[in-house]
Amino acid sequence: MSGTHEILVVGLGPGSPDLLTRETLEALRSPRVFLRTRIHPTLDRLPESAAWRSFDQLYEDAPDFGALYDRIVDELLAAARQGSLVYAVPGSPLFAEATVRRLRQRASQEGVPVRVLPAVGFVDVVASALDLDPVAGNLQLVDALDLAAFSEREPFAGGTLPLSNLRPALVAQLYSKPIASAAKLALLTAYPPDLEVTLVAGAGTPRQAIEARALSELDHGSVDHLTTLYLPAVEPLAWPRSSDAVRQITARLRAPEGCPWDREQTHVSLTRYLIEEAYEAVEALEQDEPGAVEEELGDVLLQVFLHAQIAEEAGEFSLDDIYQTLGAKLVRRHPHVFGEAVAETAGDVLKTWNEVKRQERAANGAEPGEQPEPFGEIPLSLPALARAQTMVRRARAQTAGGEWPSAPAQTLNDDTLGRELARLVAGAEAAGLDAEQALRRWTRAFEAAHRHRKQ
Repeated sequence: MSGTHEILVVGLGPGSPDLLTRETLEALRSPRVFLRTRIHPTLDRLPESAAWRSFDQLYEDAPDFGALYDRIVDELLAAARQGSLVYAVPGSPLFAEATVRRLRQRASQEGVPVRVLPAVGFVDVVASALDLDPVAGNLQLVDALDLAAFSEREPFAGGTLPLSNLRPALVAQLYSKPIASAAKLALLTAYPPDLEVTLVAGAGTPRQAIEARALSELDHGSVDHLTTLYLPAVEPLAWPRSSDAVRQITARLRAPEGCPWDREQTHVSLTRYLIEEAYEAVEALEQDEPGAVEEELGDVLLQVFLHAQIAEEAGEFSLDDIYQTLGAKLVRRHPHVFGEAVAETAGDVLKTWNEVKRQERAANGAEPGEQPEPFGEIPLSLPALARAQTMVRRARAQTAGGEWPSAPAQTLNDDTLGRELARLVAGAEAAGLDAEQALRRWTRAFEAAHRHRKQ
């Protein structure tokens, strides 16, 4: 080894000494070799490994893997202060080896040189066993421990599943039934339960075996530290369980060979459907029917996808731009969650929200101290009653004044308010008046009077 007090990291390959490089074999002649674990078939044919120090005993005492890996790194760095050493890990040091990642980071901070030798890893032998071209197939590499962590974070793990079901994937470190069970639960959020998956055990060793199972039965058989899971890509039309799949379907509807009706639609022609679908979703929510809510929210989402596709065709914006704008706004307007601000109550949140909006207006050219138009962000397309109540609430909050309609004599609650509104609607019908248009005229007059007072 070159260098003083160097840590040289080598890989023991997928399980056969025949796959070790000459450089690795030369490195393993070092008088100071440390093993992450002795549980690896390559060591069975390296008798000198009996004298090497392993960290297997740490596995029994560590409360979790994070603490275990930190302890291994601590001991390696302490040993390196006494002289150079070799650290040998299963497979390749650069594939799914958390201790190596942590070691390189810590060693860099402490000025300890670390060198990593290339090695044959599980990807090489599994790809050979399954006749895969990882690059041509856009293969994803996933750690089963990351899938298990996803399951532990549910139901707040949305968007953090570390793979797409539209591309094939290899899942490494599926070494125990508990890990297989947790990985299965995570995968079932994105894949059909009857999907045929492939388990490759002992790839690159004499005991190599390939077994197909339904995903729902992933944890029904044996797995060990040399087991890798292969997940095929899912066809979007057969299992459209992702935003990317629905986006592909929407694009196909609008494509030249797509649906004639969908191809004719414009932003304007779809406006009525956006409103209708929103109302249907509200009705489902009010009825508290989860199945109906799921379907109606999907219909609302379809309108978003269609408008995004139409805009992308016109070169205006895309669905990605919508995600970017929305995500940035959510982060920007919640500094108490994503930043250093503190907000312990809903009132605190509202103050923070308004302050962020003030900063946004300033960034967009508003003069310092200039007050925003309180009714400018209330859509004209809102139903008159909803728009009127929003205007009244905002005007009162800003002491806008104005002539307020007289309140009913009785104390209002949901029931009495409903009866009072129904009484007024009945009176409008008897008088041949349009209650909706009458209230719209009032909102317009109130808004005009407020602007006149500001001038």
